[in-house]
Order: sequence, then structure tokens, then C-alpha cells
Amino acid sequence: MKYGSLIFEKKDYVETKRLLYFGKYYEDYAHKHSLDKLKENLDTALVCNEAEMPDDVVRLHSKVTLASKTGWHRNVELVTPSEYGMEGGQISVFSALGSSIVGLAKGDEVPHGFPLGVESLEILDVEQPILSNNP
Repeated sequence: MKYGSLIFEKKDYVETKRLLYFGKYYEDYAHKHSLDKLKENLDTALVCNEAEMPDDVVRLHSKVTLASKTGWHRNVELVTPSEYGMEGGQISVFSALGSSIVGLAKGDEVPHGFPLGVESLEILDVEQPILSNNP
């Protein structure tokens, strides 16, 4: 891990904890392992204010470029479960891949299961959303 631990921005940390606690998704047994891992990651992560967040850490609404050594390549946006599917290229923070990459940084690698086995995916790039200051 680039920074020695997973890093969550405080607002994302609170939102994800709220979703896990109040959401019906935690009882979704198809994703139970991912949700348990996400909960564990939240419990051990370093939580930072937005001003302290490194720009290259994957957080909610980050656009992330992932690649494997075998040529698999994908650009995704990490979103909450309720936002998933509104646009193409999104993955939910509750999915196996989403829960694996949140809190990691550019250059970090994560194992991911594919139909033919597990491969290591590298986070090649992380782009943060441009937030509007307009009310």
C-alpha cells in the first residue's frame, strides 16, 4: 500500500458507514464477503479531512483506471449503490471490485477474481471529480 493504510475522506467514510448500517444491501448474501471486507476496511482505515486527502486515493466518485498484466484494462467511476447504473462505467462501492479499491492509491495493486482465476490489478490513475462551488 502506497500510504501504509487505506485512506478515507471523512465525508465518504461517514456516508459508507451509514449505507452499511442502514442499507438493505448488507443482507445481500451475494455480496456478503465484499460488504464484510468493506466494513473491516472502514474499521482500520485512516480517516482524513478533505484538505488532507492525497489526490491519488480512490474515493467515492473517483474515476479510476485499472489494468492487469495480461492486458485487461478498464476505466470506472466508484459510486454508491443508489447511483450505480445511472451511467456506463460505474461500479458500486459495495461490489467486489469497488470494495477492494476504495481507500487505495495510484500504483497500488489488488487481487480480483475473474472467470479464469485471480489476477492482480494495478491502479494506473485516479481522477477526482471537479466539485462545483455554485449553490
